[in-house]
Amino acid sequence: MVQPPAVMPIPQAPARPVVQLTPGSVATVVVGGTAVVLVVGVVLVSLLLAVAITAASVAVVAVAARAILNDSRKGR
Repeated sequence: MVQPPAVMPIPQAPARPVVQLTPGSVATVVVGGTAVVLVVGVVLVSLLLAVAITAASVAVVAVAARAILNDSRKGR
């Protein structure tokens, strides 16, 4: 007697994990995002302030150098 071929079960793809958003996790994400925005903002403002201070220093040095060069050309 001939036996029918065995039926192979079709493998199922593993189910994707479900992300559950609880009020606590939403609050954590909001607080974390706010902290990141504040830190990036502070860093950018600090860099802008450093550039402004450097520009002012260079301007003062340029004015002083110009005054010294003008005085030396006039023979004082």
